[in-house]
Amino acid sequence: MNRRFVSLRYSYIRSHLYGMFLTFILMLSIILSLYVLFKPTWLTVESIFLSIALYFGIAFIVSIYAGFKAGGNLKYRFDYLSTQITQFANGNYQSRLFFNEGDEMTRVASELNELGENLQNQVKSLQRMADEKADMAKASYKTAVIEERQRIARDLHDAVSQQLFALTMLSEAAVKQFDHSPELAKSQVLDVSKIALQSQAEMRALLLHLRPVHLSGEPLAEGIKKLVNELQQKCRIDFQLSISENLDLTETMEEHVFRIVQEAMSNILRHSNATKVITHILRKSNELFIHISDNGSGFDVHQEKKASYGLKTMKERSEELGGTFAIRSNEAAGTYIDIRIPC
Repeated sequence: MNRRFVSLRYSYIRSHLYGMFLTFILMLSIILSLYVLFKPTWLTVESIFLSIALYFGIAFIVSIYAGFKAGGNLKYRFDYLSTQITQFANGNYQSRLFFNEGDEMTRVASELNELGENLQNQVKSLQRMADEKADMAKASYKTAVIEERQRIARDLHDAVSQQLFALTMLSEAAVKQFDHSPELAKSQVLDVSKIALQSQAEMRALLLHLRPVHLSGEPLAEGIKKLVNELQQKCRIDFQLSISENLDLTETMEEHVFRIVQEAMSNILRHSNATKVITHILRKSNELFIHISDNGSGFDVHQEKKASYGLKTMKERSEELGGTFAIRSNEAAGTYIDIRIPC
């Protein structure tokens, strides 16, 4: 059926025609009953058919006109309501309706106006919250930058600065002993070389922390490969990397895993004195496995060490992803880190 004939206006016309038909049947029944029971002289068959025909014709025209007018007015008001809802759906919450009839339709219009006002207030609240969130993010970023700078400054003062001071003292002592005691001077020069290597490893670890903390849109596998290749070129360490290409991780998980690997490499450079580092990152079914090991000097995991800050950070990042962090190490036996993260 054509949609035009099922509209509200034509529903009114049909209802008026239905009322006309019922009235027609009722009148016909009454007239026929009078004719059969009382047989009045003025009530003839011709007059019955003439009255019924006149009524039917006039009532039909009046029903169509009345239904068209009444349905048209209600249709226009429903169209206004539909337009208002469309405006809300398109995000125009400032649009308002104004009806003066005082009926149920006016009450619905008033409720829609109130809904639009509430939606407009909610949009303003969301925008204000977004601005506040952006301000908080900026403040948090500034605070994080300041804390990281302070930490690096402490590390420079506690490690590199002291090592450079020791280098200065040893080199000056070696120069003074060079003519009188060559053996002692040679020993001091060897100490200078050893401390210089330690300072170099410390500086590389600090520079590793100054790298960008994000993957900059590249896949996790590509970011870790670049990190390991860069370290391979600058350090006398054999890095062995095995990483799956299609890990299918969320952006947050990739960022956390990248920072975990970055922190692990920093700890190895600063504390392990390792010559070989093995890294495996792979996904099996619904779990991500990360294994990082080195053949360095190791340490007692039950004692407080300089590396504990980095290990704590790695453990916290793993747990934030719902994973588990396990570390095994003994003195002169290397360090082994195993992380399992559900995907």
